[in-house]
Amino acid sequence: MSIQDLYSFKQKALVWAAAFDVCCILDSNGYADPYGNFDLIIAAGDQKVLNARSGHKFNELKAFYEQQPGWMFGLLGYDLKNEIELLNSTGSDQLNFPELFFFIPQYLISIKGNAITVLKGPADILDTINHMGPIAPKANTAIQIQSRLSKASYIKTVEALQQHIVRGDVYEINFCQEFFAEHAAIDPVYIYHRLSEVSPTPFSGFFKIKDQYILSASPERFLCKRGNRLISQPIKGTARRSKDAKEDALIRQALRDNTKEQAENVMIVDLVRNDLTKSAVKGTVQVDELFGIYGFPQVYQMISTISCELDPEVHFIDAIKQAFPMGSMTGAPKVKAMELIETYEYTKRGAYSGAIGYITPDRNFDFNVVIRSLLYEAKAGYLSFQVGGAITYASQAAAEYEECLLKASAMVQTLIP
Repeated sequence: MSIQDLYSFKQKALVWAAAFDVCCILDSNGYADPYGNFDLIIAAGDQKVLNARSGHKFNELKAFYEQQPGWMFGLLGYDLKNEIELLNSTGSDQLNFPELFFFIPQYLISIKGNAITVLKGPADILDTINHMGPIAPKANTAIQIQSRLSKASYIKTVEALQQHIVRGDVYEINFCQEFFAEHAAIDPVYIYHRLSEVSPTPFSGFFKIKDQYILSASPERFLCKRGNRLISQPIKGTARRSKDAKEDALIRQALRDNTKEQAENVMIVDLVRNDLTKSAVKGTVQVDELFGIYGFPQVYQMISTISCELDPEVHFIDAIKQAFPMGSMTGAPKVKAMELIETYEYTKRGAYSGAIGYITPDRNFDFNVVIRSLLYEAKAGYLSFQVGGAITYASQAAAEYEECLLKASAMVQTLIP
């Protein structure tokens, strides 16, 4: 199958899957991934659903999997932290995503290279998809994007957080702010298609739960399991791309050599190493890559890779729980950073900085970090995206604010072309 045919099939598959009440599409957008099993995977329809509501949601997920081990796709909301640690969430929430939602799909299709494979469902489902119409450009209502936080308030908050660093409460904290639009009527399929064109990333995803949508251009892997190996790839360190090749190369090198960005990155590497130690065979936690520089359309990112061998006595879902949420989205020490996040952030994170991904019949899994993502509640017409960055003692508040705007640029460009 040609590249053009694959591109057309991906578009039609998105239209097809989005017609179901529940679906998940995970797309690597052609990025080489030594840990990935698929270039794209499409799960549509809900044969069985877990919308966990108890105070022991990870145990519910474990029971759900053991009752019917097989393919399942789901969302882990950031506020699951409240059952992992003695924490709470008090910010406003206009989206109300479930904290833990998984479904067993009716249909499952994968793409690897030029091969399209039906993993679940009748083979002729491919004919149905190929007869779907293409994604049609649709005009949105006028979207007025608002900020929950003014630049002055953002700077004041960063300075307050730095006082906590001076006192020794934390040494790094990820502080986020929300941008939102009310009474927004968008076509999620078309907007996700545009987002993928503007910002193709290796862990992008389209996740639908009835009227709730996650349109994700995530560049970050939270955690995956391949055999008996766990792999986490935190991001810390961002630089704007340039259209000029020489300047772009200089920007890349400057990020690689930036001691401030390296310091932020290594703090989170240490945190992730500690998280993985809870589930690892003793002595197997290792840093496979430190300060790797990876290019995306808008930015360069500094990404490190940490792995370990999973202790056979630890259930793989407990390994997810013991690493959640991703340290790059909290700060360190992790629990104190999460306490301060609740104190200083205005909006409940919900699905943002949580994870979407899948679990396989052979107990492997792969989850991204829900960042660079548009969250949409269609019934209420509420559209939201959050952006943030690591605050350390060396941070310049105004520069951190500009980095937030840079990270938001793909979403803004998608909504207001």
